[in-house]
Amino acid sequence: MKLPPLGFGLGLRKEHYQAILDTSPAVDWFEVLSENYLVPGGKPLYFLDAINERYPMVMHGVSLAIGNTDPLDFNYLQQIKALSERINAHWISDHLCWSGLDGVNAHDLLPLPYTSEAVTHVATRIKQVQDVLERRLLIENVSSYVSYTQSEMTEWEFLSAVAEEADCLLLLDVNNIYVSSVNHEFDPLKYLDGVPKERVQQHHLAGHSDYGDYIIDTHDHDVVDSVWKLYAEAVKRFGQVSAMIERDDNIPDLAVLMQEYAQMKQISASVLSEAEQGVAHV
Repeated sequence: MKLPPLGFGLGLRKEHYQAILDTSPAVDWFEVLSENYLVPGGKPLYFLDAINERYPMVMHGVSLAIGNTDPLDFNYLQQIKALSERINAHWISDHLCWSGLDGVNAHDLLPLPYTSEAVTHVATRIKQVQDVLERRLLIENVSSYVSYTQSEMTEWEFLSAVAEEADCLLLLDVNNIYVSSVNHEFDPLKYLDGVPKERVQQHHLAGHSDYGDYIIDTHDHDVVDSVWKLYAEAVKRFGQVSAMIERDDNIPDLAVLMQEYAQMKQISASVLSEAEQGVAHV
């Protein structure tokens, strides 16, 4: 059901374009923010094509708004499809969220109520998207800061139900799970255990801002120890899954970010090695 894993990646950011071309870092693949490359011509597409000659790529969007009640934007979907063909994207992902109403965009990734009605609504729209793209979509769990009295299930039950009904794959964001677990006071390990591992295609890792009583997913800090530990648990649960680091603000030099990249690889290798040794001892 899943696609072959790509290994370990980084988010492609304009601050690193030239350094990537100059140094050819030992990165397995890059994740591109889809909306940055939908305008014809210009430097973004020039660098995208140049880097794509050397590295595999996947696409990650922020504008699908799969939970909205407004009609899907099929012009946008055709642009996404064209970009995926241009760079031979291994897969395409977006978020399990809504972002506006009646044509008004809140410019945020807002969580949905966890109801059976919402499962059906979202799954129906994902199927339509997959028909246009002619491939399975990856849906990512978002961090959340509110809850709904209408919710009938946990977030992980909702995510799993959507994936099963839509027959899509999952981008499991480990940092978002941690952020939401702190804000909503649930056990993040229950989240990992509640997700169907045969549908998890990719992981995200990122930093966040800690305000004491709550934390916010900001992608402007290093990955913290608690998220690294949760990532290790995710590797135990899901095995060899493509993983990457997101950084969208306070972006360090590429060489600095590569230190986190190395830590991600080391944690995964260590967990998988321990698992193999345990099987051998049995």
